[in-house]
Amino acid sequence: MRQAHIMALTAVVLLSLSRISLSVAEEMDTMQITSPAFNHQGMIPAKYTCDGADISPPLAWQGIPQNTQSLVLIVDDPDAPDPAAPRMTWVHWVLYDIPPTLTGLEEGAADHLAAEIRQATNDFRRTRYGGPCPPVGKHRYFFKLYALDKTLGPLANADNADLEKAMQGHILMKAELVGLYQKGR
Repeated sequence: MRQAHIMALTAVVLLSLSRISLSVAEEMDTMQITSPAFNHQGMIPAKYTCDGADISPPLAWQGIPQNTQSLVLIVDDPDAPDPAAPRMTWVHWVLYDIPPTLTGLEEGAADHLAAEIRQATNDFRRTRYGGPCPPVGKHRYFFKLYALDKTLGPLANADNADLEKAMQGHILMKAELVGLYQKGR
């Protein structure tokens, strides 16, 4: 009787351990993007906006799928021009062909990117970071990271729409970080 009880207890422990291992493995299969400067759904510090130095915030990511060939980062604001009556999504920054071995970008990285990282034109009509600068109200800023199964190579005079078209059918996984900002706060 005692031996049957020990065997049953061992089976329960092994089953519990396998469930824990499975949940840890499942968590690792989820790509994530974060920033040490602000929390998801938190306020973006003015330093990274038109009210401050307008430099790109530090970003970190993990859980990149194994067969990823490149990463894409798109930062946009779907609340433009007024969150009470949004009419467009304003694109602030577009990076592509980011090496999958890179685990993030340091603060101000927009000013000194590695040579293999390419930038597309944003809605400020430039190929660099343009920080939050909402004309009215509190806006949401989406930092969207995509893992692709290929590199995209040079896309002449590309903007966000061109990049999204080139990405079609090649997205392995996506992660989002949302920051908030309201001018003068």
